[in-house]
Amino acid sequence: MSNLEGAPVEASDVRGRVAELHAIREQVRRGPSERATQAQKAKGKLTARERIDLLLDEGSFSEVEPLRRHRASGFGLESKKPYTDGVITGWGTVHGRTVFVYAHDFRIFGGALGEAHATKIHKIMDMAIAAGAPLVSLNDGAGARIQEGVSALAGYGGIFQRNTKASGVIPQISVMLGPCAGGAAYSPALTDFVFMVRETSQMFITGPDVVRAVTGEEITQNGLGGADVHAETSGVAHFAYDDEETCLEEVRYLLSLLPQNNRENPPRVASEDPADRLGEALLDLVPADGNRPYDMRKVIEEIVDDGEHLEIHERWATNIICSLGRLDGQVVGIVANQPQSLAGVLDIEASEKAARFIQMCDAFNIPIITLLDVPGFLPGVDQEHGGIIRHGAKLLYAYCNATVPRISVILRKAYGGAYIVMDSQSIGADLTYAWPTNEIAVMGAEGAANVIFRKQIAEADDPEAMRARMVKEYKAELMHPYYAAERGLIDDVIDPVDTRQVLIRALAMLASKHADLPSRKHGNPPQ
Repeated sequence: MSNLEGAPVEASDVRGRVAELHAIREQVRRGPSERATQAQKAKGKLTARERIDLLLDEGSFSEVEPLRRHRASGFGLESKKPYTDGVITGWGTVHGRTVFVYAHDFRIFGGALGEAHATKIHKIMDMAIAAGAPLVSLNDGAGARIQEGVSALAGYGGIFQRNTKASGVIPQISVMLGPCAGGAAYSPALTDFVFMVRETSQMFITGPDVVRAVTGEEITQNGLGGADVHAETSGVAHFAYDDEETCLEEVRYLLSLLPQNNRENPPRVASEDPADRLGEALLDLVPADGNRPYDMRKVIEEIVDDGEHLEIHERWATNIICSLGRLDGQVVGIVANQPQSLAGVLDIEASEKAARFIQMCDAFNIPIITLLDVPGFLPGVDQEHGGIIRHGAKLLYAYCNATVPRISVILRKAYGGAYIVMDSQSIGADLTYAWPTNEIAVMGAEGAANVIFRKQIAEADDPEAMRARMVKEYKAELMHPYYAAERGLIDDVIDPVDTRQVLIRALAMLASKHADLPSRKHGNPPQ
């Protein structure tokens, strides 16, 4: 046995060095100190390594650069050079498939990002892109490391650049498990999904102190940027949970529904739910009266395998549902109007929510099922001044730009521009079906009759009786269930109980679909 210079090395020396290595690794595993660990626990938070253990399959984690230390000096940093520099990076498996991960260690410099810290993240992001595997970030950091100045800020720039490069190439999931303030919040905003934990995770550009100094408003950290705020009001967070264990388990579930990268299809699983199962309950779930609300979630549960689906942005823009589920074991994305909320109309937030979801599905080869029951776009000064035209155009653009299999089912109402935007045949849906309760029209019969027959109604001896007769006539002539089918605007009118098997057969036929977009650098979607 010899060293690099060829001089003999005693076996005891090698054993001694191996022992030293194991001692260092044990130090790395334990973290900076027991006191720092207890402080983390006192906040109701797990350590970075405990989080990684919950996320990944047992024993699968391989760490990258655990012995990395910063090289900064001054401001007291020269005497504090802990291993890992406050971020743990590496890869492992989730349900047997490779996943890359980095986790801020709040016990070291409060998880603040410095040059070495950023370089480790850059490296693991590059590895994930090169390997074509998902990237999960476990965020718990205090922002840029002030002592390292602009070098820390440049580190964030490198992360943002890689987030953008990986967008639509590999799934990127941000899990917020602590504070995330200032420019650091833009990395999660660039990723595909954001998870948050109530009480312990916050995201904001400027904190409560700055808000108070500038505006005079008093607000807490959770009130400004907590999980519920971002899940319900801002739409920044797709998911919010009460504890870290549940949150990380749901991250694992989401990963099971996504492909490794944009060149693969999502994993298909064997389903024990019969493909030809009839949905008898659908006949009672959806009232024929278009003015009566119902829960579209129950319709989805009746159609998908075993009634299981993962709703995205469940508490934001609740008038539209975006969900991932399976049909005969195949992952599908479901976009559906929700009559229980604002009668299922499209508005600014619903358009944005659905557009982003459709783009994600298209990027990762997930077929899109659209369930329509939409009375139109939400009218109002706030909507018009808020830009409903350009926001609604985002949804239209997303559908028109999608090349994955697209199937629409019209359950009840489909009126006006909202009908066109919600993946109608005219904007490229591969197949469009309708239930016999469908009403496809420019607008509702009452509104149409008031416009078309205004003069006759006004001159009638009994205006209300005339209006009722005109409404009935309009419905009979232009809104009967087979009007669109007779003109080839839908492919078939189907029995609601057959919806599941019709969709599964259609997906099987479309499995080999190939659609090319025009050659271009990229489109210029409405903003």
